[in-house]
Order: sequence, then C-alpha cells, then structure tokens
Amino acid sequence: MKVVTGFHAIEEKILALAKSKANPKDFEIFYSKAGPRVKKIIEEAKKNGVAVSQCDDKTLNSKVAELDETLQDHRGIVLELKGESGKQKNLVDFDEWLKVNASEEKSTVVILDRVTDPHNVGAIIRSCDQFGAGLVVLPENNSSTDIGSEVISRSSAGASAWVPVTIVNNLVRVVEKLKEAGYWVYGADAGGVNLTRIEFPAKTVLIMGSEGSGMARLLEEKCDTIVSIPTCGKIDSLNVSVAAGVLLYSIYAGGNK
Repeated sequence: MKVVTGFHAIEEKILALAKSKANPKDFEIFYSKAGPRVKKIIEEAKKNGVAVSQCDDKTLNSKVAELDETLQDHRGIVLELKGESGKQKNLVDFDEWLKVNASEEKSTVVILDRVTDPHNVGAIIRSCDQFGAGLVVLPENNSSTDIGSEVISRSSAGASAWVPVTIVNNLVRVVEKLKEAGYWVYGADAGGVNLTRIEFPAKTVLIMGSEGSGMARLLEEKCDTIVSIPTCGKIDSLNVSVAAGVLLYSIYAGGNK
C-alpha cells in the first residue's frame, strides 16, 4: 500500500484515475477537516467512485508516520493506494519509447546526470510537464530514481504521475541512440554558448548535470553544444531545477524550430 499526501499530488492521482482503467476500489481517501481545497478533492474523488472516510488527525498522523518527515504534513487529507494502483505507471522502456517516438517531428528529451536531490528531480519533472518534454531519462546509479516517492510526487506537484520516465544503465549509449534518431544534444554548463544566441532544433536533448560537478566528461563530449544561461546575480549559478525550467521554457517558447 502507498500513502499519498499533498493537495496537488492527491488531485493528480484522482485525475489519473479518471483517465485510466485503474480500479477505484484501490483508492481510498481519509480526511479530518473539510476546508475548501479538501472539499474539492472529496467531490472529485466521489465522482470517480473513490471511497471517502472522515477521521481524526490522530488517525491521519498514524497513516503518515512512516513517510519522510517532509511528507508528514498531511494538511487534513491522505490518499491510500492499494494493489496495481500503488505502482508507478509512467515508467517506460527507453528502446520501446524511442521506437514509438523516433518519427515525431518535434520532441524534447531531458537527461539528468547525477541529480541526486529528489526535490530537484520532482521540480524538473514539473517543468517537463509544463513545457512539453516527452521523456525524462535517469541513470540507475548516482541519481534519485524513486519517482513514485512522495518527495518527488509533491515536488513535481503531481506531474511525476504523467511525464514518461525511463531509468537506464548507460547515459552515453542513450545519447548516441538519440543522436542516431535525429536529436541534437545540448548540455547545460557555465561557459557555454549564451542561451539568447541559440535556436533549438525540432528534436532536442537537454542534459542537466549535478550542481556540484556538472555533467560527466563522456556525456559532455557527446554534446553538440554547451549552453549557459546569462545571469546578473552575485552568486555563481542557478539551482539545477531552476536552470532546467529556464532552458525548457526557451525550447518550448522557441517552438523547437
């Protein structure tokens, strides 16, 4: 069984139920206080056949006791997922995804290299949803890969239930396959080509490295262009999730020409 907290995350799970063949009996909502936001969630849940039960805060506290401390603030509502509905549905096989999407005229793929903070991974997935990225690629090692976790779910405002994600054991080989399929590869790093001078192509791969050490050398060597974001602040760099959001917006706003 999986426990979900956070208004956004719960709402997205209910919306996903409405658009899928999931069994409503695998979903159950428990709430203690019916404020405006909770009432809205309850209404949507009942509309989709989800059981709803009122309880006290002590009961809710017990349900979230084993979650990460940052997720225990249930704000008066908790969603429990059972059976198949508790499993992540948007995890995809990379080769299968590429086979289906290789012929797309416009496509954006985001690769996260050694981004270990789940809050950053969640925030980047949220930007991918907002700006139309079709796939997020994570390495098996040195990365936050538990996309079903509540930290990532809440940081992504529920987008981690929608955006296709693949977990692979060799990022360099993935980049090579994407290049063979017609993608151009851009790595984000300081000292690269100013973002304002770049016109992103229709099929773009964006690689974001860790805040500490950036991209791995072998990945950087596979990039067609290194891109940097012009800034004017007193600190030397942007948070990786903020930088990803800026770059994804630029790709989206430019229409992947």
